[in-house]
Amino acid sequence: MSATAPGFKHLLRLSDETGLFEHARGAVALRHHGYCTDDVARGLVIASREPIRAHRLIRLIECYLAFLTNAQDRSGAFRNRLSFDRRWRDGPGVGDWWGRAMWGLGTAAARNSAPWIRKEALHAFTLGAEQRSPHPRAMAFAGLGAAEVLRDSPDSTAAAALLMDAVEAIGAPSENPSWPWPQPSLTYANAALAEVIIAAGDLSGDRQLLSSGLRMLAWLCDIQTRHGRLSVVPVAGWRQDAPRSRYDQQPIEVAALADACATAGLVTADPAWQEKVRRSVAWFQGANDAGVPMWDPATGGGYDGLTEHGPNLNQGAESTIALISTMQHARWLS
Repeated sequence: MSATAPGFKHLLRLSDETGLFEHARGAVALRHHGYCTDDVARGLVIASREPIRAHRLIRLIECYLAFLTNAQDRSGAFRNRLSFDRRWRDGPGVGDWWGRAMWGLGTAAARNSAPWIRKEALHAFTLGAEQRSPHPRAMAFAGLGAAEVLRDSPDSTAAAALLMDAVEAIGAPSENPSWPWPQPSLTYANAALAEVIIAAGDLSGDRQLLSSGLRMLAWLCDIQTRHGRLSVVPVAGWRQDAPRSRYDQQPIEVAALADACATAGLVTADPAWQEKVRRSVAWFQGANDAGVPMWDPATGGGYDGLTEHGPNLNQGAESTIALISTMQHARWLS
């Protein structure tokens, strides 16, 4: 990353030998809120994406991987919430945290140069791939991990089956040209659904599936662009034919768009997707509805949301990971 990019310094600040603290007040971790599989898995994704890893980043990957394997039970499901005294507060399940764990494990298995990390991540991914979730977004996140594995190991039957089951769980886009989406509302991490369909179409050679995913993503980008800048669907969501609020906008939406557009760009080689990634980068830099930067250069932390009064200045794990994830794609633009 360039000198003006956030890097991993705030993520390191939020991490200890156990995992990644979920929340912060300002830039200071709120330890009593503990850890969650959701955020540790997100952290493993972005740390595994880094092409050059310092020793401390390798240690971070090992820590996050150990957290996930500890969270997983023999069936492949995952616990989500761990208190600061290292006691699990819930039982194993297949909610969003299972999907994100699968995404993190798939990325680590495919992209890490350390053989012991790849081996352990693939073992946990393969066990987790025996599960399925009834929730489309959990399946979408797991599908992104499956796509990572397939790009590295095209013969993985477990990953191929999981990816296609994720496509089925998401569903086909509507034939309505004003709402070409498989669901009647947009909620959170929306672009991940389109990205899974794009990845599945590309990896399977199904051009119709690829075209559907690209059409979904293009529409999602268009309806979240105002006056040439991003204005993403807020945390309250947006239902078809209903009024749409502008706030609170969440960094996870911007990061999901950047991920999906980067994938679309790599698959199609169409430079138009680069411009859409630039809008995500620019959102964090101040090209948003409030005209304010959405990260703190002093700490490297991402702000937790964009409200009608400006940024929420807390710098938790999810928003910081969204920031780093988006800025990782800035390399592709150079």
